[in-house]
Amino acid sequence: MKNLKPYLPILLHTLLLFPAFLCHHAATWYIRVYGDIGFDAIMYTILSSLGGMSESLFYNFLKSVLLPAAAWTIAILLILHCSKIKKLITNIIIIMLTIVLLCTAASTVGLISYLKNTITQTKIFETTYVDPEEVDITFLEEKRNLIYIYLESMENTFFGESEGGAMEENIIQELYQLAEEYVNFSQNDTVGGFEPVSGTTWTAGALVGQTAGIPLKTPSNIKDMHNGYGKEGVFLPGITTLSDILHENGYLQSFMVGSRASFGGRRTYYKTHGTDYIYELSTARMEGIVEPDYFVWWGMEDKYLFEYAKEKITWMNRRAEPFAFTMLTVDTHHVDGYVCEYCRNEHEEQYENVFSCSSRQVAEFIKWIQEQDFYEDTTVIIAGDHLSMDRRYMLENVDESYDRRVYNCFINAAAETELAEDIYSKNREFCTLDMFPTTLAAMGCNIEGDRLGLGTNLFSDKPTLIEEMGYEEFNSQIGMRSEYYKREFLREE
Repeated sequence: MKNLKPYLPILLHTLLLFPAFLCHHAATWYIRVYGDIGFDAIMYTILSSLGGMSESLFYNFLKSVLLPAAAWTIAILLILHCSKIKKLITNIIIIMLTIVLLCTAASTVGLISYLKNTITQTKIFETTYVDPEEVDITFLEEKRNLIYIYLESMENTFFGESEGGAMEENIIQELYQLAEEYVNFSQNDTVGGFEPVSGTTWTAGALVGQTAGIPLKTPSNIKDMHNGYGKEGVFLPGITTLSDILHENGYLQSFMVGSRASFGGRRTYYKTHGTDYIYELSTARMEGIVEPDYFVWWGMEDKYLFEYAKEKITWMNRRAEPFAFTMLTVDTHHVDGYVCEYCRNEHEEQYENVFSCSSRQVAEFIKWIQEQDFYEDTTVIIAGDHLSMDRRYMLENVDESYDRRVYNCFINAAAETELAEDIYSKNREFCTLDMFPTTLAAMGCNIEGDRLGLGTNLFSDKPTLIEEMGYEEFNSQIGMRSEYYKREFLREE
């Protein structure tokens, strides 16, 4: 111990500086890569499973965060400990620098607002949440199949300016044409989309929001992983989801991703809420869709995913009626997207070329669905999961004042958006959570009261909670601490 004593100050200073630099660089990196999507998304990422994370993103983190943090720590320690600066002054400098770095990191990622929300309580769930178990949901006598296609980061921003987008030309022309031809819910009188709200700005949160009508909140006890945040147990054991409802009504259900389903707790969420089969990279390898050791981007690109989807949808249709198939694409994930062999070099930005390619592939997939014998009895929904997190691209190519919205399109819906002279699909203010009851309505279901969770059936004339409360107030309320959420949904003791 006597031999180690001279090195104790260096060790203590390292234990202060390195975590502080790590937090500082991590915060800067996160905002640069993901954008300002809320500290709740960061908390969820920290607490959930990272299995299946893109290797390029992981190496980017090491290069941009871990190495600079180590380098700055070593440099500061060398300067202070190899100079003739007094120990007291050295200690003061180290402590002050640590405080500044941590405060800067906290401010960068919105930690202050997050902490404020954790001590401010909301009653919105007590007053407005509609439990699906407590209302009548009536299906058609001949139940319709459902195909739900989540498109990674797909937003209306990629439309041309003349179509209401932010681009000089329409990057996702096929998706625009589908939205124009079929049912599209919009904030204006043309093609538009929905707004993400707190707790739905990343993929796992968006999946929960669109299928359960509630935002995704992390447990208050960070050791409490039994609710499924990428671990064992049940994911939000107290909620009734779209999958639960379909399961109770005899649907055969599958969920498919091109990555590892365990990432972000997605496997746990779907498996513990009535989904029968989970298809992912490992099953695609086993079934010969890709080679046994195949791995690109987040797993396998969408060109394989769509072929895999065709195979499984065909199998499900032969095995059971009705069926519900959900899939999530991945090529358009940030940063810059994945360039596959189908991509064309027709735009200046790689990200735009990837989005154009995705639009074409989706349109071809829809065409295949429409050629199948089950299409007449099938509702197809295409929706972005959330807004793009590619901050660099958005800062350089999209005006800050542009109102970015998430894409949606309902094909072959068994519900009308027009009654008399009223058109319920246009000039609406709505969000991720409204997709839950709207999906069931699109399948021909009659929903008592036209509300489920915190969502409203957009095929009805019932105002959404955003239309009643305003976006800012609604978003603020659902971001606050909720004892009801903890007790009823997370089932925390």
